[in-house]
Amino acid sequence: MTAAQADLQIDRPAVADGAALWRMARDSKVLDLNSSYSYLLWCRDFAGTSAVARDEHGEPVGFLTGYVRPDRPGTLLVWQVAVDEAQRGRGLAAALLDGLVARTAPEYVETTVTPGNTASERLFTSFAERHGARLEREVLFDTGLFPDGPHDPEVLYRIGPLSRTPAA
Repeated sequence: MTAAQADLQIDRPAVADGAALWRMARDSKVLDLNSSYSYLLWCRDFAGTSAVARDEHGEPVGFLTGYVRPDRPGTLLVWQVAVDEAQRGRGLAAALLDGLVARTAPEYVETTVTPGNTASERLFTSFAERHGARLEREVLFDTGLFPDGPHDPEVLYRIGPLSRTPAA
């Protein structure tokens, strides 16, 4: 954690954090917004594979949601990453990702990124570099698969195998 992040605590989300996570996702204007109910469920059922960053008052200012793929138990799928606008540029998303990976110790990390999402592209590319891991990209869900109107393709980023300690 950097000096700029020293006043933040990263831990598991609690159900009471669900509303704040929903608001951050909504306010990001780039994430697909799920129902508020889904964020409550996520904080209850997937807290062990998710992370929340709290400010000095204990309020959520960033989150990462993820789950272990049932058919690939060594793979952590990162679903969403969001950081409150006032906290951006401090490396918080990277700290959330590194912290969750250290806690869950997966062999692989997967996520999907829409083309042009520069922040996510940088986050996951630099994560692979820090961990000395291979990064593979391929279209997972093409535009035509989405039934609810125009949607950019979702590009799968598969990172791994992961070493136990980040590369220097």
